[in-house]
Amino acid sequence: MTNPAHIAHYINGAVTHGNSPRTQPVYNPATGAVTGHVSLSNVADVNAAVAAAQKAFPAWADTPPLRRARVMFKFLELINANKDKLAHMITAEHGKVFTDAQGEVSRGIDIVEFATGIPQLLKGDYTEQVSTGIDNWTMRQPLGVVAGITPFNFPVMVPAWMFPVAIAAGNTFVLKPSPIDPTPALFMAELLKQAGLPDGVFNVVQGDKEAVDALLVHPDVKAISFVGSTPIANYIYETGAHHGKRVQALGGAKNHMVVMPDADIDQVVDALIGAAYGSAGERCMAISVAVLVGDVADKVIPKLIERTKTLQVLNGENLAAEMGPIVTDVARQRITGYIDAGVAEGAKLLVDGRHFDGAQAGEGCKNGFWLGGTLFDHVTTDMKIYKEEIFGPVLSCVRVPDFAKAVEIINAHEFGNGVSCFTRDGNVAREFARHIQVGMVGINVPIPVPMAWHGFGGWKKSLFGDMHAYGEEGVRFYTKQKSVMQRWPESIGKGAEFVMPTSK
Repeated sequence: MTNPAHIAHYINGAVTHGNSPRTQPVYNPATGAVTGHVSLSNVADVNAAVAAAQKAFPAWADTPPLRRARVMFKFLELINANKDKLAHMITAEHGKVFTDAQGEVSRGIDIVEFATGIPQLLKGDYTEQVSTGIDNWTMRQPLGVVAGITPFNFPVMVPAWMFPVAIAAGNTFVLKPSPIDPTPALFMAELLKQAGLPDGVFNVVQGDKEAVDALLVHPDVKAISFVGSTPIANYIYETGAHHGKRVQALGGAKNHMVVMPDADIDQVVDALIGAAYGSAGERCMAISVAVLVGDVADKVIPKLIERTKTLQVLNGENLAAEMGPIVTDVARQRITGYIDAGVAEGAKLLVDGRHFDGAQAGEGCKNGFWLGGTLFDHVTTDMKIYKEEIFGPVLSCVRVPDFAKAVEIINAHEFGNGVSCFTRDGNVAREFARHIQVGMVGINVPIPVPMAWHGFGGWKKSLFGDMHAYGEEGVRFYTKQKSVMQRWPESIGKGAEFVMPTSK
């Protein structure tokens, strides 16, 4: 773009540049070119968004769930019609390949479709005659203004984990997307308005830590949903809870894939290549550790070397691309530092992606943020590249003697987001699923991201809070239960009652 765009906020149904003079450049990672400047909100901007949401809440909460669902149906129709446009926006600002971006949008659409069923999902329970002349029922009601703080790696799907369910349940929403790829959030806001969503129900504040902190302390924000790194998730959880908010904070990961000796080797290699290097490894569900059991390493490693060396690392708009660039130059330098550390600690570097030349990725890509696929063998559990989340196209291979040792090292890791096991043995699969201390488990499925109605969430330091994202867990997170006990004057006896109602 010869004239970089000014990317602003969306508050009370309109685009606004807000009160803050601060901005941040937005890049095309494939070329390194600045394509826009995004506004970074201040406290006044956040307050304006929350005030708009607070004003819109009473009427929206009072809207019958079926009418709220009809708005979601219209939004579903519009987002389906524009899914390729959204995918191109993702590729332009994040860098992931276009087909992967299409998949991201499709997974977000799944959540929107789930949210259209909100009338059924909000149904309560009813018990007649719980005590003499008394009936008891429960209902689920919206919280009020809720907020989502989302990461760069899924600028459509992760917000969609949050706002469709929250809004369908009767809440109003403030989204703080990543300033690295801010455009898709504004486009979704536009589609929601076209779908008939009232002004103020969905708002977007672009920004950084200043915006996050303003949301965390604002007394009218009742709940915060977050996806990002573990240190920030911990901070969000503690700060939000300190200010009396309900918090759902999904953190980092170090996902392992156990390969048993009986596994289909070609399937294993396909799974590892796709799960480790897809989206340049910038996924919280990426496989970053291959746990190779027994002698299977000698069969898997040569094929991994060959496939890693021949990865099609190209501009994401090229449909032949298997992997695109790293999202920012800062991220590329951080990942390169991890590769340096792995070499220094004694891991065997089989394929080195540090020297990938961006000129190979396509016309105009020489100055992009490029890194090739990287493969390590003989990684041990005390190494930095094993213990920490790299969030890049780096696959570490750990050799273990048996299945028990594989389970032991995974359960000892501080993260517990996703895990996979490739085997033909039903008993191994069953024991793995039962005993592994990880929230999302795949058996011959490398990236076990649950579908829209099941919910997403890890264990240990991969999740801070009590409820997973989307699905029925999401409905519970964005609503509060109210229990009503009722009887009528004709059934009330004479005299004061000094005991609680009983079933007698």
